Amino acid sequence: MTMIRLSAALILSGLVFGVGINELKADPLVIAHRGASGYLPEHSLAAAAAAHSMDSDYIEQDVVLTKDDQAIVLHDIHLDAVTDVAKKYPDRARDDGRFYAIDFTLEEIKTLKLGERINVRTGQPVYHQRFPTIPKLLTIPTLEEEVLLIAGMNASRNKQVGIYPEIKQPAWHRKQGKDISRVILQVLKKLGYQKLEDPIFLQCFDARELERIRHELKCQLPLVQLIGKDKVGSDDYAKMTTPKGLQKIATYAQGIGPDLRLVISDFRDGQPQVTSLTQDAQRAGLIVHPYTFRADQMPSQVTDFATLVRTFAVDAGVDGMFTDHPDLTRQALESVPADR
Repeated sequence: MTMIRLSAALILSGLVFGVGINELKADPLVIAHRGASGYLPEHSLAAAAAAHSMDSDYIEQDVVLTKDDQAIVLHDIHLDAVTDVAKKYPDRARDDGRFYAIDFTLEEIKTLKLGERINVRTGQPVYHQRFPTIPKLLTIPTLEEEVLLIAGMNASRNKQVGIYPEIKQPAWHRKQGKDISRVILQVLKKLGYQKLEDPIFLQCFDARELERIRHELKCQLPLVQLIGKDKVGSDDYAKMTTPKGLQKIATYAQGIGPDLRLVISDFRDGQPQVTSLTQDAQRAGLIVHPYTFRADQMPSQVTDFATLVRTFAVDAGVDGMFTDHPDLTRQALESVPADR
């Protein structure tokens, strides 16, 4: 089958899925996970720029809110794993010892230096072979700043790269008195993202929140239901992966973002154990974007990153991949034979 690069708009319009699924299949999208986070501190503007230069199709932004309701790009609701907040504001931790972004204004957060992720209990880097944890050189961007950077590079490089924001912990934000989904949608609308055909996917683990976004907030953007491997909080993700669960997701979302172990459960004796999830989801009209592909953290029995990527593309037939190493992922996909 000839591999054809297609835009998200074509995929979502039904040219790939539904009637034409056997006739046409897009290359899997390369989705830069927290930017090119395998090389630069996650969610920094530098990581986003690097991901763009590596010809990613989409760049991901995890989004949380500040005290003054500003949408910032940060993976956690906490600041201490990636910034010097404990040094700069030592008296601002909550009772659990953590420093929460929601307790700081944007002006205060802009005084912090952003660096490589550490384990807050040990102070050691989570990924030892990546960008050094010291010195911290960068700052936390707002969602608007990162989207504008990507738009600028789209213009200067004459290349369309989409955005892939994740709404982080909306139920927790609501308990803090903030409607994060409404804030994010307002920012996206301001920046021109309103329609199904726009180069964006909006993702969240919270199924009820995604349904609210679709039906109550009347969002027309393409939505992706994230699915963890285990039950988390009040959402039983195991039920989501059944054909009935996937049909339910298809009533409010265009795709799923499953833990990659839900797509290939194991590599027993070096052979991939492919589950039915991708096929079941595509049959329900959903695209499948598993996470997270890391060259420095691969499943057991897999020693070659390119082989891992090609296995998910060819054997599992996924539609996109969240990856910390977008350049290596792109190279692996380009090495897949045209007739597969």
